[in-house]
Amino acid sequence: MSYIRPQFRHPNLPKNSLGYTSKDYEGGLSTLCAGCGHDSISAAIVQACFEMSIEPHRLAKMSGIGCSSKTPAYFLGNSHGFNSVHGRMPSVATGANLANRDLIYFGVSGDGDTASIGMGQFVHAVRRNLNMVYIVMNNGCYGLTKGQDSATADEGSKSKAGSVNPFQAIDLASLAMELGATYVAQSFSGDKKQLTPLIKAAMHHQGFAFINVISPCVTFNNNVGSTKSYDYVREHVEATGTVDFVPMAEEIKASYTEGNKALVKMHDGSYLELHKLATDWNPQDRISASMALQQARAKGEILTGLLYVNTDYHELHETLGTTLTPLNELTEKDLCPGAEALSDINAGLR
Repeated sequence: MSYIRPQFRHPNLPKNSLGYTSKDYEGGLSTLCAGCGHDSISAAIVQACFEMSIEPHRLAKMSGIGCSSKTPAYFLGNSHGFNSVHGRMPSVATGANLANRDLIYFGVSGDGDTASIGMGQFVHAVRRNLNMVYIVMNNGCYGLTKGQDSATADEGSKSKAGSVNPFQAIDLASLAMELGATYVAQSFSGDKKQLTPLIKAAMHHQGFAFINVISPCVTFNNNVGSTKSYDYVREHVEATGTVDFVPMAEEIKASYTEGNKALVKMHDGSYLELHKLATDWNPQDRISASMALQQARAKGEILTGLLYVNTDYHELHETLGTTLTPLNELTEKDLCPGAEALSDINAGLR
């Protein structure tokens, strides 16, 4: 079997403003199970980067261990990438971000990689408001080790083997919000129309942008009784609203009725445009967003869409007061002020 992606593409594929086609944002041929939700998320990432005209060399992909952490090999083959050890992706992403703030950092993780062994690292990446996109491909099981329940498996959910999970699930979207994430969204791998603009907006957000994506495991967790199966998610999805991302170069147009539209201005002048379906929810109010999540959970629903966004904050570089020049571009002259300056510092400490 060949794992090399065929090179032929239609000669009239659409091109973005850089002159690239979607082929330029693809990676290797996926070796995941046919029908895996993770491949649909990879396709949404490709689509988002193509539509945003992201230069591939300006993006760095980070991952840990797991089925989800294999996916960076399947998108943006011309971008930077680092596959770390299990649960340690956030610390690697933090170091890379501090060294070169000019790149877009894209972390891909799973429910085991984030909610179990990597929980501690995830918590600190959120609270520091690290400027990155963090996507969790959440299937509620450990697909690489034959489908055991993960920490995000819902209480009462039944595995393929027939066992019932007796423990409460870790709700990663609620946790991220509680810890201070400044962009929190939730989606379904089978809803590319919703997921793509959420990814586009996350890439423009200057801070920690978290997207929890329910991504059914077709081999071990797509059975009757599983709350992470395709059928269950489709039957229990409740959207906060429809989302569109409007780059600052485009005119903002809206045809929504008064009271149903919300515009959120981003740092660079771009906008998130929301057509609100949930009238008792305010995406810029953390308490309102948290209540909406809890109410949906109490009704057995999966709330998707943009849940919460905050544009009044400081990302990590602003908090630390680092130089605008990426650290990896500083020369010895920039870093070494000379013997006279050192003498003055020492004298001030005497």
